[in-house]
Amino acid sequence: MIKKTMAALSMGLLMQLGVSCHKPIPANLSSVSLIPAPVELNSSGSSLLLDEGTTVYVQNDDLKGLGTLLSEQMASLTGLEFNVELSKNAPSKGIYLAIDAEVNVAEEAYALTINEKVLVLKAANPAGIFRGIQTIDQTIVKHEGETTAWIIPTGSIVDYPQYEYRGVMLDVSRHFFGVEDVKRVIDLAANYKINVLHLHLTDDQGWRIEIKSWPKLTSVGAQTQVGGGEGGFYTQEQFKEIVAYAKERFVTVVPEIDMPGHTNAAVVAYPELNGTKKKAELYTGTKVGFSTLATRKEVTYQFVDDVIRELSAITEGPYIHIGGDESHVTKEDDYVYFINRTKAIVKKYNKTMVGWDEMAHAAIDAADVVQYWAKDKNAVMGVEKGAKVLLSPSKRMYLDMKYDSTTHIGLDWAALIEVDQAYNWDPEKLVEGIDKEDILGLESPLWTETVETMDDIEYLVFPRLIGHAELGWSLPEKRDWESYKKRLAVHGKRLKNKGVDFYQSKLIPWEIE
Repeated sequence: MIKKTMAALSMGLLMQLGVSCHKPIPANLSSVSLIPAPVELNSSGSSLLLDEGTTVYVQNDDLKGLGTLLSEQMASLTGLEFNVELSKNAPSKGIYLAIDAEVNVAEEAYALTINEKVLVLKAANPAGIFRGIQTIDQTIVKHEGETTAWIIPTGSIVDYPQYEYRGVMLDVSRHFFGVEDVKRVIDLAANYKINVLHLHLTDDQGWRIEIKSWPKLTSVGAQTQVGGGEGGFYTQEQFKEIVAYAKERFVTVVPEIDMPGHTNAAVVAYPELNGTKKKAELYTGTKVGFSTLATRKEVTYQFVDDVIRELSAITEGPYIHIGGDESHVTKEDDYVYFINRTKAIVKKYNKTMVGWDEMAHAAIDAADVVQYWAKDKNAVMGVEKGAKVLLSPSKRMYLDMKYDSTTHIGLDWAALIEVDQAYNWDPEKLVEGIDKEDILGLESPLWTETVETMDDIEYLVFPRLIGHAELGWSLPEKRDWESYKKRLAVHGKRLKNKGVDFYQSKLIPWEIE
């Protein structure tokens, strides 16, 4: 027993000596492949060693969850364990997370300083701390020399986003995806500073959210999906679980109820809502534009009110998306009438209305958001009426589009979108008449007509979403295809380690092993 104790003490002493005698390993922070590219980065040429003795300190209890998150992310990458402890002041060594009101350049801004002893991450709010954690995760380097070591290059980073809304959309109506799949999408997107998840919850093929005052929406309308199959839906408790999970990662959930078109599942459940003369039946195809709500019947607005009321109660974010696209069998006057009445209902429940760009034909104003996907003139019309624009140009940002003609899933009606096509454009110059101040942000939609599994999601989303994330976060002068493709190549190994089934574009010199 005494021999074992002495051996343990000797080992501990050797470890202490090893740390104290550690000669800092030269490293260049500027050569780390950060995505999105930060606003300002300075390298000081040395490194901070990470080992079993490295502790993550947090300024207060409110940051303890974020400290634990950083510890877990670093452990997943390095295999080391990192304790999390409280400390009101910055320690002499280790990693320190702190709130500092002076770091207030913009929402989600953070400042990172690293020397040979301590890494300090400061932000004006927890959201900034979370974004900074994603940067720390990317700065960790495995040094291969006489000995293998995990290090973080020294220097400083000051960073903040160009657009406040940086989103990804998942269509769970054409094919349904469960809670755990949605959580994985949140995690993978948040790694690249995406801060919004838009869930397309309803369409002709299925209604995916429980509305207690209209129970047949799910008991009847959720029964199927594209190609058949049992479909599915989220209970309100499950939806709240998704919202809470996203909130912990500083991601806002935007629920979409597509109206007045794309409503076949709803009118099958409740025929009194049907605005066509044809009897509606459950639909498993992929055509669009054949359904509409009865826009001149009062029962329709009781329905809309109940749906928005229940959805608003379980949605913490400020936005409710009302769809509004491809309502081809709705007469224009009826369409405008419907959007105007629906706008009032959304406002009644203290939410901001978002809709696809066709919505600009209605009486929208500065309180609304127009999501540009197809027609320049609609987006410009929205801006002229005072609305903000959310950019989702189908030729650049639709993640369901094939990469090339050989891609085994996806569509091609808008374009073939290779990785360079997804990245090489400027949001501020996309549409004449829409300037930066008119743009709320960017969102990458994934429609799921051909998407059936989590692997399918990952293959179409990655790596294109990573490029979109940089477009939404980084300064224009920091965005360059030649630089980006080299940085993205390094992220191939990161994606592989996370088990992501990403598209290995031949345009990228991937570092997989």
